Amino acid sequence: MGDTPWLEDACSLVDAFRAGERSPVEELDAVIAAIEASDLNAFAHLDLDRARELTATADLSLPFGGLPFGIKELEQVEGWPYTEASLAFKDRIGAYDTTMVQRVKSAGVVPVGSTTASEFGGLNVSVTRINGVTGNAWDPTKSAGGSSGGSAAAVAGGLLPLACGGDGGGSIRIPAGYNGLVGMKGTYGRIPRGPHTSLNPHTVVLGCLARSVRDAARYYDVTAGHDAHDPTSLPRVEGWEALLGSHDLRGRTVVIDPTFGGVAVDAAARAVVDEAADALVADLGLVRLDLPVDIPRMGGEWMMGNISSLYGELGDRWPDCAYDLTDEIRVGVQLSENLFNMRVAAEAEMVRRRANTAMAELFEQADFVITSSNPGPAFPAADGMSSDAKTFIDYARGNTAIQRAFSGVLKAARAVSGFAPKTPQRLLSAGTKGSPELLDMGALTMPANLSGNPAVSIPVGDVGGLPIGMQVIGRHHEDALLLDLARHVEQSRPWPFVAPGAPI
Repeated sequence: MGDTPWLEDACSLVDAFRAGERSPVEELDAVIAAIEASDLNAFAHLDLDRARELTATADLSLPFGGLPFGIKELEQVEGWPYTEASLAFKDRIGAYDTTMVQRVKSAGVVPVGSTTASEFGGLNVSVTRINGVTGNAWDPTKSAGGSSGGSAAAVAGGLLPLACGGDGGGSIRIPAGYNGLVGMKGTYGRIPRGPHTSLNPHTVVLGCLARSVRDAARYYDVTAGHDAHDPTSLPRVEGWEALLGSHDLRGRTVVIDPTFGGVAVDAAARAVVDEAADALVADLGLVRLDLPVDIPRMGGEWMMGNISSLYGELGDRWPDCAYDLTDEIRVGVQLSENLFNMRVAAEAEMVRRRANTAMAELFEQADFVITSSNPGPAFPAADGMSSDAKTFIDYARGNTAIQRAFSGVLKAARAVSGFAPKTPQRLLSAGTKGSPELLDMGALTMPANLSGNPAVSIPVGDVGGLPIGMQVIGRHHEDALLLDLARHVEQSRPWPFVAPGAPI
């Protein structure tokens, strides 16, 4: 019994419920008190009355029976605000539960509220006009990462034992790394995205932010498996939690490159990852391969193509809603509107094909690739991007005259492209060369999304009191091997389930 929320993993809380050591009612009371006292700003919406109703009748025989749970605000929940972290949809209400939400509810979770995210999941931070800034569980002045930043902050901050997330370019692994959690991105299609599946950009994978490996494995047991509404979803596989630790990893091959072929990684963070990777090789008898890693960077062409898919959703709200959007998303939509054409789309597809081929050739020889999850420890919370470099967006932010001039240049480029079709491509290339940090966001995590490989972020230490995550990427459909690797790290060098001092 206690006045604070459960600070161990989610599975142990379910065990405590079943043993009568703690009740779902008192746990929810403690969770509510902790949320109200927290300065992390991890929640966009709370549904406490409904949570109390569900807690009172919780079925403790279910896998997550009675467990307080957070749902990332990019997931649609019937009756809850469905803003996708954008002022453009501040009045929209969810019409249905997504397939993943349906499955976790059927497994007994008690949804407490929606956790904050980046607008439309477009950035690796959780800073929006509608919700403000979400702080890191270890230091609220630092970033929680994104786009699943609120889920990570809530779980690592001791507010909830488990919360869901989504990962289209690193949005589970990035905040997991910054907050000292397990962040598992499964093989593409592992957890279905119905009932109204958006196929573009064919990179998004759903999952959770977890304190322990067995929590992530049980989440797979509950949520993974084919759904007819998602044609890319994979067949159901049984026994994720039951089979943890049962796979023979000795002799498996691994490439260790914290920079993933040249991404700028903080020297201290790199040293932490190198040490943890060396220990993993020695402990498990892995065979280290000295292979070059050369994955093409995902250019602005590809980024624009993804953002252009917002057009259908914004509909006739655009361009009137332009200044409701965060600066980065607004500029991204403007770029897409004015510069994206068939030539740019073709180049983006070529870049993606080269990246996929490079990943396939790498995993023809290696079972695992180990990198850093992030370029370094968490950066200041209010920053809209993870780079300290001065970008065009930083320069233009708040300067209406510059923004209008920029819009005029783009419109002129669109007109010129009618008789000079390479103009948008040249403009884009020049702009991204001048601001390379625009392409570095998620450079460590995005390749696994493009190729569909499973990848996990594992806590392996800290730099200056802030967590460092080690990313391990595996072959398609070998998610279980990644979970076993993560389990070994958890057992050999245990990490704190919550940030020091949590709940805040």
